[in-house]
Amino acid sequence: MSTEAICATNDDAAMCKLSAVSRGYWKDPYIQYFVRGSERKAPEIHRGYFARVAAVNTLLHNFLELTQCKCQVVNLGAGYDTRYWLLHDLGLMPERFIEIDFHNVTSRKCHIIKNKPQLIERLDTEEVRFTSSDLHTAHYHLVGADMRNIQEVEGKLKECNLKTSLPTVFLSECVMVYMETEKSNELLQWIAGQFQAAFFILYEQVNMNDRFAQVMLQNLIQRHCDLAGVSACVSLDTQKERFMLNGWQGANAMDMNDVYKLLHRGEVHRIEKIEFLDEIELLSQLFQHYCLCWAYKDTKNIGIHHLEL
Repeated sequence: MSTEAICATNDDAAMCKLSAVSRGYWKDPYIQYFVRGSERKAPEIHRGYFARVAAVNTLLHNFLELTQCKCQVVNLGAGYDTRYWLLHDLGLMPERFIEIDFHNVTSRKCHIIKNKPQLIERLDTEEVRFTSSDLHTAHYHLVGADMRNIQEVEGKLKECNLKTSLPTVFLSECVMVYMETEKSNELLQWIAGQFQAAFFILYEQVNMNDRFAQVMLQNLIQRHCDLAGVSACVSLDTQKERFMLNGWQGANAMDMNDVYKLLHRGEVHRIEKIEFLDEIELLSQLFQHYCLCWAYKDTKNIGIHHLEL
């Protein structure tokens, strides 16, 4: 699969988020700066992204609360994610926030940040170091690397002054599925071997053996997107096993139908009134084929294993 095809999925995700945000599913005043134009997406897409964002944020905020922000966040395959700025507005700033993606994605993100006062002013530092594809401040780092190359990833994280002694949460949303399984396993094994206190939040495809999944795969193939890591997405058990076989102490997973039931009821009731959804069965099928998985390594016993939705 080409790097260009993988990067195009970032553009599509940003467009979907902007479409949902513009209709009031959640607040994000920063996503608009990363998207050219607008395209209204279907209600089930909006609701799916709402569930994804809400679930990942819940686990992330729980980790930040547990560590009292004396921690690090590493966003793997971050794309045009805006969580740094949203956490800044909430006063939930970790000691270090690092984003990694392909060089052509981070170079575009660097250019946007550099030219948008609303973004660069919230980096809260007088010194901002730019290269063609990297950005470094005291607390925020954006670096270009191919995550299939663990040596490159390790080198870039060292440039960010990542501290393996600090509790660290790793985010990965529809990223490792584009990596060969042996490469994603290598990444997970490296993290588990380096950090004493680590938390991993994974949002990805699941139940990829049935007929609905095969249609999904065919649609992706037509867009030149080959899911090289789909073997880890066969079931919730295979998603958990990828962690347990690579040095992590524990892992949990549930499909998005079950995740949706655990989201804040007031917020769910609010967003369900925004648009009429006549394809309820389609949404349920989509939710059945995506999952939230979280794993931990907690040799310091700081309580990461207690984190839940």
